[in-house]
Amino acid sequence: MSILAKSILDCIGGTRLLALTAVVPRNSATVLLKLETENPTGSMKDRMALAMVEAAERDGRLQPGGTVVEYTGGSTGVSLALICAAKRIPLELVTSEAFSKEKRDHMAALGARLTLIHSPTGGTTKELTLEMIARAKAIAAATPGSFWTDQFNNTDVLPGYAKMADEIWGQTSGRVDAFVQSVGTSGSFRGLATRLRELNPEMQTIAVEPAESAVLSGGPSGSHKIEGTGPGFVPPQWRPELASAIAQVSSNDAMAMARRLAREEGIFAGTSTGANVLTALRIAERLGPGKTVVTIACDTGMKYLSTALYAV
Repeated sequence: MSILAKSILDCIGGTRLLALTAVVPRNSATVLLKLETENPTGSMKDRMALAMVEAAERDGRLQPGGTVVEYTGGSTGVSLALICAAKRIPLELVTSEAFSKEKRDHMAALGARLTLIHSPTGGTTKELTLEMIARAKAIAAATPGSFWTDQFNNTDVLPGYAKMADEIWGQTSGRVDAFVQSVGTSGSFRGLATRLRELNPEMQTIAVEPAESAVLSGGPSGSHKIEGTGPGFVPPQWRPELASAIAQVSSNDAMAMARRLAREEGIFAGTSTGANVLTALRIAERLGPGKTVVTIACDTGMKYLSTALYAV
């Protein structure tokens, strides 16, 4: 097999699966972590950004010379910036200082034009998310030839995540008893859980949300610090029947686990990964030896060096 890639886009996907050791309690199920940090921007969102842009190119929603527009907590924006840079497509992104400076700098470095929305709480809230969406919609309407990817409603992301599910299935030889993933737009959870349940209808699929904004569980929306998750409302692509259970993890607990992963496993990842792993460990303790739980390292810790997660 050739190791020569014709484009940076050819480097998306095919990430490895790693067994956790140091943080897993005794007499637990095996916990496997899908290293989406190996994607070009260090994030699983490379998959969905590529899927959205290429689907729009195929069906004519995005014409040559057109501009891509999106609202983003950061990782989707960085991934879109990579795709658009590789394809020479102008990109307008709406984001906020609620999300890490590293993400904003990365988007700009890849050529995106940024519009910043202020967060009064400094965290992710329903009001902030809705204001970002409204601003992106307005920019798209005012930009001739634009294509608004609209990630909360765009089902073009689902085939990209189904492909990721097939990778997990192949890497485990079909031995997966439970799958854990945090929910933001819910596109990744929907795409992965749908495909994994097709492959094994008995598989447990556990959704994770911030404890401070546990709207999927029927709680009130609130401000939290698990970037890329918990928009503060039930996202349009959420399908409750796909979740065997919904777990809540606080921002502080997610950060603590992310720091443990760095110091005890050498895995440098973000806060949503901490939430994923903490939930996966709880499920693994309940299932016991001989079972396998799979979860995701959503993105690299390099995106959070200036935040409370890793700031010294």
